[in-house]
Amino acid sequence: MPPYAAVTTFWKDRLASGPRAARPSIQHLVGNMALPFDLARTRAQADILARTIQGDGRTLLLIPGLLASDARMEPMRAILNKSGFDAHHWGMGRNYGPKPDSLDAIDRRVDEIRRTTGGPVTLVGWSLGGLYAREYAKLATAKVGGVVTLGTPFSGDPRANHAWRLYQLVSGTPVDRPPFPCMREVKPPVPTVALWSRRDGVVLPECAKGRRGERDSAIEVDCTHMGFAAAPEGIAAVGKALALTRA
Repeated sequence: MPPYAAVTTFWKDRLASGPRAARPSIQHLVGNMALPFDLARTRAQADILARTIQGDGRTLLLIPGLLASDARMEPMRAILNKSGFDAHHWGMGRNYGPKPDSLDAIDRRVDEIRRTTGGPVTLVGWSLGGLYAREYAKLATAKVGGVVTLGTPFSGDPRANHAWRLYQLVSGTPVDRPPFPCMREVKPPVPTVALWSRRDGVVLPECAKGRRGERDSAIEVDCTHMGFAAAPEGIAAVGKALALTRA
């Protein structure tokens, strides 16, 4: 194969275009720069948040979004554990986008956790991590107690956001053709709650909210896309969503 052919193949899907779609306003996108202030507020309110959330000992697996790692989910994990849940990181490093074996890797992590706890695991996925959670729950329903998505674009046009080009660049996968079987809009056969925000700025709100039948419940949150896992409002909303998935 000529060298130029290899280069062309490498960039083909990473730079693939598609039909134009509505996206959130630039004003709301810029609002995500408030992340450091959200984290500071969460640190200051950690004890109050933990007392507000009604933890019930359930086992949780937190799945980060695109280019995020366990460190990004740590403030939420710490508060959920202090409130009475048993929250775990996904333990797979930085999320560089879906791979053919991504769901298998999550399955191994869930089995590892279940060897200690014995019960089902509730999945909490931020952004792209929520898509992993939804698809995994369809394949391993008996192992999953529920799914909570945070600003996850599971409904409507997969390009109705400001992140799809970055997704393709990082993962090498077209945004509308994941490398594993995926029916984004089909609800997992477990309790499923979607958190969404009018101020998201990255994902179009209606794509994260979903339509009736694509999730069981939807909760509006007053935060940015980055704030779902970092702001007090986002973490408090996760607590409310977990209450709705309680068996």
